[in-house]
Order: sequence, then C-alpha cells, then structure tokens
Amino acid sequence: MKLGLSTYSLFQAIDKKELTVTEAIRWIADNGGEHVEIVPIGYDLTNNPGLIEDIRKTADQAGLDISGYAVGANFVQATPEAYELEIEKTMRQVDIARDLGVKRMRHDVASRPIPETTIRQFEADLPRLVEACRRIADYAAQFDIVTSVENHGFYLQASDRVLRLVHEVDRANFKTTLDIGNFLCVDEDPVSAVLNNIPFASMVHLKDFYRRPSYRNPGEGWFKSTHGNFLRGAIVGQGDIDMPEVIRVLKASGYDGYLSVEFEGMEDPRTGSRIAMDNVRRLWQEAIV
Repeated sequence: MKLGLSTYSLFQAIDKKELTVTEAIRWIADNGGEHVEIVPIGYDLTNNPGLIEDIRKTADQAGLDISGYAVGANFVQATPEAYELEIEKTMRQVDIARDLGVKRMRHDVASRPIPETTIRQFEADLPRLVEACRRIADYAAQFDIVTSVENHGFYLQASDRVLRLVHEVDRANFKTTLDIGNFLCVDEDPVSAVLNNIPFASMVHLKDFYRRPSYRNPGEGWFKSTHGNFLRGAIVGQGDIDMPEVIRVLKASGYDGYLSVEFEGMEDPRTGSRIAMDNVRRLWQEAIV
C-alpha cells in the first residue's frame, strides 16, 4: 500500500495561486505522501508539454510516484459527431497520461441531471457508454495503461451500475477508481459498496463526508444526495463514514495499491489534507484483519 494525495485536494490553494502544481507535489512529499495523483483542476496539461515534464521531474526529485491521471468526459451526447469528438478528446488525454508516465487513468463516462438518472435511462445509454470505454481502453492498452470509471456524478455512482459497466466493457485494462465517499451521494452505504467493488479497483480514493438527513437542513456549505440528504466534505476520519471499517475492509481484501486521499472540506486544504493522510496511515496500521 502507498498513501498519497490527489492534487484536487489542494485545488483551493492552487486556484488562489498560493501553490503551483509543482509546489503542491513538493508539499505532498514534505507531509508524508508517497505518491501524487494528477487531476488538472486549477492548471491545464493540454498542449502544455513543458508543465508535464516539470511535473515528472518534480515528482522524481521529491521521491513520489505519479500514481494516476484523472480527467472528465461525458459520452452522453446529442449527436454522433459530438459523441465521436468526446471519444477523440479522451484519447488525447490518454496521450497525456502516457507522457506523464502513469499506468492508471480515470476518465468520467456519463452525466445527466438527477431527474434523468433513472435505471431505465441508464440501460438505454449503456451500449454507447460501453463502446466508448472499450475504444479508449483499447487505445490505452498499447501504452500499458489501465483506464477506469469512478463512481462519480450521480448517474454512474452506485456500485451496481459501476459493476454493470465494467463487466460489459469486458477489457482487462478497464476497471474502477473506487471512491469510498462518493457512494453517499446516491445514498449507498460505503462499507457495503466497497465490498461490492474492491475486486475491480485499479485505484482507491479516500474521501469523507458529514451527513444529515433530508429533514435537518444544516444551512450553507452543504449539497444534496439523490434522495435529498445533506452532505458536506470532511477531513478523512472525522466525518460520518465508518472509516475504520472501510479501511479494515480494504486491508482484508488484499488491496495493495495506491490510496489517494481527496479532501473536499471547508478547512484550509493543507491542514485538511495533512490530517487526513495522518488519519489514514494510523487507521491502516490499527486495522485488524
């Protein structure tokens, strides 16, 4: 197991120009991280080979693995032309993953407004989603890159929908980036969902939330799950997810890959990320399997 941080966790500081992405990488190393996951929010790697090389050199000098590359995509498009363009754009992101030297790349797959996220609509969209993911995985295979879908964006967030897609794509190099916190966004128990999906995980995101029921509006700073419950980002290990049990399940499964902390809380991102990594390290050591 290698513990590290997604650059997304430090987005607030990067966006405010308090850190560059290379400074963020050095910060991760200085605070005990063993890898960095590159998520280009607050900076852009498209047509930016100089920054790609700077990231590689900085991670190497800091002694960090670059564990993965995560980008957006949406293959629910109104026209065949737009669908093909989205596939082509995602393949160009595979090229960036290759240039970064990573072997894992997460791309989103589909998004719809919550009223349209029905199982009927999902089954109707599924053939196009499967085709897109197969084509991208096949393209990535020549670079020995594993592509993956994250349980993300409400539409493709429940563990059974993720499994349905992974099984239908049926490629050895197409798996899931398992975000243990995101299951709450569709009101699924994280422990049960992790048990469902961990055999197919290429990467694990550790994220925590505070959760309040739909009839207890806590005010500003919260968002709603698909069934109207209130969620707010928390420091990993301090929220309402049973994090000790989640980590015990991960450890008992034999998962020995990258654990990538994602911080979405209201605290300073450096404080939140540091405490989160410390908590995960301690909980992993304490877990009895």
